[in-house]
Amino acid sequence: MRSAAKAQGAGIDLDYARAVVRSEAKAVASLEPRIGLEFQRAAELILKLSGAGRLVVTGMGKAGIIGRKIAATFASTGTPALFMHPAEAVHGDLGMVAAQDVVLAISNSGETEELLRLIPTLKRIHCRIVAITATRGSQLGETADEVLEIGKLNEPCPLRMAPSATTAAMLAMGDALALSVLKARGLTQDDYALLHPGGSLGWKLMKVVDIMRNGERMVKVLPSVTVGEALSRMAKPPRNGAAIVVDDGGRLQGVFTHGDFGRLVLKSPQTISDAIGKHMTSPCKSVASDALVADAQQLMHECHINALPVVDEQRVVLGLLDIQDLV
Repeated sequence: MRSAAKAQGAGIDLDYARAVVRSEAKAVASLEPRIGLEFQRAAELILKLSGAGRLVVTGMGKAGIIGRKIAATFASTGTPALFMHPAEAVHGDLGMVAAQDVVLAISNSGETEELLRLIPTLKRIHCRIVAITATRGSQLGETADEVLEIGKLNEPCPLRMAPSATTAAMLAMGDALALSVLKARGLTQDDYALLHPGGSLGWKLMKVVDIMRNGERMVKVLPSVTVGEALSRMAKPPRNGAAIVVDDGGRLQGVFTHGDFGRLVLKSPQTISDAIGKHMTSPCKSVASDALVADAQQLMHECHINALPVVDEQRVVLGLLDIQDLV
């Protein structure tokens, strides 16, 4: 209690906090000259994973937490990957590992008992082992097929115990490995979007064709159809906010929305019997099916519109982007 009170009374040392950041930055920068042939061989082992082969990442304690992030980065960039807790591994989870897999074992000391207990079984399975560790002279380094050394780093912790420089270096080495494999794999934006269907990343990379309404899910009418008939069709599930007006060849002629009808009926209720072509918005904005959803959404925002037709190069209507599907 006295120690805690003393620490609290001392206040926060901002110069020390800045020194921590500098120490971690220095640790990461020290990895650059260590990226060489062994790194290349390790990356190629992972790049060649195919079929049922996976990257199995393992580590204990803070190294394990870093390992989970590295596994997640690999999985999100096209390499099948999972994290295996070393303590659970010796109680059955080693069944996750097969001969075609690559195991990425992470330990600063290279002497982590829970990790070393896995090595004999991993050797019998005949999978390949890549180690991220301080030195190849450790037990882990000596038994791994490829070793990615981060070097012996000084921790900025006042007690020289809590890992921060080492974990920063481990993470940077893992990121370098994952992103190098991504680059060599030739992952495209479309591939990345497929792996990130949720969240802001997936939204930014999703194409209009992936979410547009088409077929019976949109309302497509000829200019001669009455306003009332179009409104009746718009009211049916999934309840479109607009009708797309096309010619006999399916080419875009204009758009008619609930907002258009509201403004019309205030002027003259009889307009419900008029041909929709008389009151449609024409010309109107449209978008290609391969456009990004984010770009289409920006266009709708700038033009203050709630419905955006999707067309091909000949202006034939392929679908409808409805504001309801973007919220």
